[in-house]
Amino acid sequence: MTTPHTPDRTHETEIEAIRRVVAEVERAQRDERPDAFAALFRQDAIWTTAHGRRLFGREEISDFTHKVLPGAMGDLVPVYEVDHVQFIRPDVAAVKVRQRYLTRDGAPARDQPEGTPLYVMSKEDGRWLLTACQNTQVHG
Repeated sequence: MTTPHTPDRTHETEIEAIRRVVAEVERAQRDERPDAFAALFRQDAIWTTAHGRRLFGREEISDFTHKVLPGAMGDLVPVYEVDHVQFIRPDVAAVKVRQRYLTRDGAPARDQPEGTPLYVMSKEDGRWLLTACQNTQVHG
């Protein structure tokens, strides 16, 4: 019997696919590629930034990202780790992510708080996409 705490092989395969999307988020941020970042979202996605700005739809997410991402990383290296995946149904998952920033030499970046984003993802035409996301900074 499969329970949420003992995923079957299908769930493990889906979790691995979700991890790959989160890795793409990390790469797009690290390489400052706004088009690659925006492509990870559903057309009608919702995204709330770490500072509370609400963005509706891939076009608005893309416009915002094109303004803020180029030059944003500087000497920072983003690291995104999937902490937990909760399947709401087989094609919808809530994904908790640990978001950290390191210096180019691998040390924790002092001026960057850790983040704990929540990504609600949906599987569309066989591909997991970001659907409703809240990027939250951890202070204190």
